[in-house]
Amino acid sequence: MSANTITSVTCIPMRLPFHHWSPAPLFAGRPRDKLDSALVRVQTEDGTVAWGESYCVEPRALPAIFETLIAPLACGKNADDDTLLPTMQRVLHNLGRSGPVVHALAGLDIALWDLRAKRAGQPLYALLGGKQRDSVRVYASLLQYYGNAERLHAVTTQALAEGYEEIKLHERTADAVGATRAATGPGIPIMVDTNCAWLPGQAEDEIAAMRAHDPFWIEEPLWPPEDAEALARLKAVCGVPVAVGENASSAYALHRMIATEATDYVQPSVIKLGLTAAWEISRACAGTAVACAPQVAFFGPGFLASLHLIAAQAHEVSLERLYVELAHVPYGATVPIRRGRLAVPDTPGLGADPETALAEGRYSE
Repeated sequence: MSANTITSVTCIPMRLPFHHWSPAPLFAGRPRDKLDSALVRVQTEDGTVAWGESYCVEPRALPAIFETLIAPLACGKNADDDTLLPTMQRVLHNLGRSGPVVHALAGLDIALWDLRAKRAGQPLYALLGGKQRDSVRVYASLLQYYGNAERLHAVTTQALAEGYEEIKLHERTADAVGATRAATGPGIPIMVDTNCAWLPGQAEDEIAAMRAHDPFWIEEPLWPPEDAEALARLKAVCGVPVAVGENASSAYALHRMIATEATDYVQPSVIKLGLTAAWEISRACAGTAVACAPQVAFFGPGFLASLHLIAAQAHEVSLERLYVELAHVPYGATVPIRRGRLAVPDTPGLGADPETALAEGRYSE
């Protein structure tokens, strides 16, 4: 057994209580006051510990997947083996090409990148070819306020006062975009995420009504989100840049959109697809009209992995920061947002570990 043999893989649900200065938004028809993901802890024979993060909306489900499927396949294997993740993906493929098993593998993938960078004594961006910038712009990504103009104006004004210079909405109406534009004034980018609001043929008029307020992009306008042909048709006529990718069912679907330039921005989520897949998507954008702008509505190791990816890729984009007030802010002290920017950590690996907060029991509420 070598020093780099994986000895344990553990999934730790991370629940972050939050509020967004309004009644709790609805998720699956129920009020939502906690943001869930899962920490992935990997340890090797020599005692090195690395961290990843998996998408997790049901904290009881993912630990069972790690215990019964992921850990048995990973433990005893060499963490440097480039075939480890591809082999696991093929072994488990009949359990779904998207969903919790794929999300679990994504968290393990991030942890393996963190492990490799720590063992090399380098920041993760160095393994991606080196950083292109020392800091990254961060945009305030507001949760849904259901078109409430007063709240949209107030929260947008608050975010701008804190130093953010870009805003994202999770809204579906021109009036909501107009209320936000009234708060920002001209020149501030406003992204609009509609969360797959419309069927093909329905989006054109809705986006046309928003154009007067100068949206920076319209995100996930169509259902289903993988319909590259319908997206390309919309992009050709809507007059506003289009972004898509968070909810696409696989990395393959995103590569297809890049190859056909069906979208202006592609948005892989590292905690759903893994850093390896997201970095391959970023590299596939080179030489095309498509920019990689990862979706980052999470706060743990996946947030830091996305930061390193954006720092390393040639095309500069902004990092998403879900704009809520958290009971506990992972990495808030070690990787703080200042004046709407985030410095890229230069310490080995991702740049910070969650162990202190775990020891204090702050991620288990």
